[in-house]
Amino acid sequence: MVKAELVFVPSPGLGHLVSTVEMAKLLVDRDPRVSVTLLIIKLPYASHSGIDDRMRSLADSMAARFRFVHLPEIGLISETNPIKNRDLCIESSKPHVKEAIRRLTESGSGPDSPRLAGLVVDMFCTTMIDVANELRVPSYMFFTSNAAFLGLMLHLQRLRDEHGIDSTEFKDSDTELYFPYFTNPLPAKVLPAIYLVKEVAPAFIGHARRFRETKGIFVNTFAELETHALKSLVDDTIPPVYPVGPILNLARSTGGTGPSNGLEIMKWLDDQPQSSVVFLCFGSRGSFDPDAVREFATALERCGHRFLWSLRQPPPKGKVGPPRDYTNPEEILPEGFLDRTVEIGKVIGWAPQVDILSHPAVGGFVSHCGWNSTLESLWFGVPIAGLPLYAEQQFNAFETVVELDLAVEIKMDYRSDVLIKSETTVTAEEIERGIRRVMEADSEKRKKVKEMSEKSRKALDEGGSSCSSLRRLIDDIFNNMPPVRAVS
Repeated sequence: MVKAELVFVPSPGLGHLVSTVEMAKLLVDRDPRVSVTLLIIKLPYASHSGIDDRMRSLADSMAARFRFVHLPEIGLISETNPIKNRDLCIESSKPHVKEAIRRLTESGSGPDSPRLAGLVVDMFCTTMIDVANELRVPSYMFFTSNAAFLGLMLHLQRLRDEHGIDSTEFKDSDTELYFPYFTNPLPAKVLPAIYLVKEVAPAFIGHARRFRETKGIFVNTFAELETHALKSLVDDTIPPVYPVGPILNLARSTGGTGPSNGLEIMKWLDDQPQSSVVFLCFGSRGSFDPDAVREFATALERCGHRFLWSLRQPPPKGKVGPPRDYTNPEEILPEGFLDRTVEIGKVIGWAPQVDILSHPAVGGFVSHCGWNSTLESLWFGVPIAGLPLYAEQQFNAFETVVELDLAVEIKMDYRSDVLIKSETTVTAEEIERGIRRVMEADSEKRKKVKEMSEKSRKALDEGGSSCSSLRRLIDDIFNNMPPVRAVS
């Protein structure tokens, strides 16, 4: 029996890494002939404790055909821009990736050992396609965001290369763009900051250019959710696209201490009526300045809905890093807020998001519209009120609110991004309106989200759209395998 070994190269960072692990698990679980090695790149300036802890827990639960290899750390890089720093770190890791693959093939040289079937590179690790070409093996790409954003990256690359249109010209523009992957025109104001800043836009155009060199693109979505975008991606200039999602890590987590203790949070939710609680959470990098925190607090008091609010402290001014829990949330909240809302609300720090979204007491989700969070909310049938912060979240918000009609808007063009100093603010009135709309008990939006929840689960069932797409992907991986070992 021919066996295939796939080497995954995820982008540094916990969000991409966890999604990549879930994608690899899908392949290993689906076909006993497939083995996976995942190469972990570490950023020189980042804290690795969260990644190391998560990798240890994942490694303990993995099948024998799944292994992690930690690459040697790269020395400090002088570049201060975090995106350029990440790209330089990935580029500098190429010799380590090649050496890891050489060792892998040497250790598995027996007649029953799997053959190297290809490299699966992250959407931001396209430079590793050079390694695959040098080793004469196919390259594939794992796209951790949605199909429409894949279309956006390819569309802006084509506009630049074929028509000389520079996306940075759209900064501060009210233009609406023709966008073949949506049925609605795309407002320039929801373009990701990476395409509006001259220092980084060329790198992302370059990533999209290299997407076209791969043998296939795996996307974390499903056919029933992004029907139009996926149909539009069937193009002779684009490799085959395989929608294999929703790819989610649904493991329960009850860590944390004090007000963020997961057991305490779940006990509080157990005491709330069904679908009565609005959950506010903004991802692993989501935080707000004092003015915005006051607007949120005012909105929550005015609307009177029960709430669970993950409130986190931004990194110190001038520093880049993840937010932290407040030692004492009273220092940032309006005076007396906690006392006045003690009967209806709970303010926490870190949040066990999957546990909370799955709880029947939760009826709405105020979210940054990160793609993983969006898929989780759909999986559990919880409608979103969108307030995007950074990355492609403004684009995601537009897709879910306008194109798919599965979310409500708080403010789609709100930005809190290190790349763009935004003057936009969010008011208590906007937040209150969004919360009231997302918490409407019998709204058409809520019914649509419940229907999409059922479709997301059926997509992964045997015979479902994503299950069938995964089978086609595995067949193509075996069909594209080099006839002999490609690495000497």
